[in-house]
Amino acid sequence: MRDRLTEFGYAAGWRLVRALPLPAARALFRAAADRAARGNGPGTQRLRRNLRQVVGPEVPEAELDTLVRDGLRSYARYWMEAFRLPSQSKQDHLRDFHLVHEAELDAMLAEGGVILALPHVANWDAAAAYLASRDYKMITVAERLKPEGLAERFLAYRKKLGMEVLPHTGGERPPLDVLTEKAQQGYVVALLADRDLSARGVEVEFFGGRTRMPPGPALLAIRTGLPLVAVDLWFSETQTMAKLRPIELPAEGALDARVREATQRLAHAFEQGIADHPQDWHMLQKLWLNTAARI
Repeated sequence: MRDRLTEFGYAAGWRLVRALPLPAARALFRAAADRAARGNGPGTQRLRRNLRQVVGPEVPEAELDTLVRDGLRSYARYWMEAFRLPSQSKQDHLRDFHLVHEAELDAMLAEGGVILALPHVANWDAAAAYLASRDYKMITVAERLKPEGLAERFLAYRKKLGMEVLPHTGGERPPLDVLTEKAQQGYVVALLADRDLSARGVEVEFFGGRTRMPPGPALLAIRTGLPLVAVDLWFSETQTMAKLRPIELPAEGALDARVREATQRLAHAFEQGIADHPQDWHMLQKLWLNTAARI
């Protein structure tokens, strides 16, 4: 029954939010975010701890309170925009997204595929819709959600935006093998990469603590010889903004050592983008392996 209610809630959200005028939808989701901030539930507390890790102990509590509230507003904006994306046109997707380094991405893709790695920031679905609206072929990997009906809805949603989606587990072939083929065919491979889902990730230093990040982006780039690029995303008043940070891949050493080093470089690139716009990092899950010194 709980699974059915969850699926019904998301389905109703998709229909309702798309029917609302944009100002009303914005006001509704902002009010929900402010209520979550005041309620200080487990997700809000985790976001606070994660953001404290980012900004360090010197930031006063009152300033952190504001950052947590703004972070929840940003997260609510992501969901509001995600619910509305399927009803928008290609022109809407191009208007509402701005890539600072558009020419650089075009140049990379003129040579073949590219591996884009990004943390859970701003609206990554809007980034995918933008790429699809520019007629680039794109593939990603998605975590299997529960209930199954909800997973199917998200799969259909992302396919409608123009993505090919592989399941993180349970597919007919290992995702890395399929991604390797697609990348070599000129696809954009886009992977969320700031949280390891397998418990077998690469341990890295991240904002003064230790965490694990998935090795897939680095391994895929090394295996194919294609560019590995970290992507910053953040919200302006009217758009999702994006910036590219190319990662230099290690040229020598054993494969596992090169993957570890490239993943660490990716973590440092994520640090730069998140530090610039911490309110748009939607990390409401446990991330660090231990309590780091800077908290």
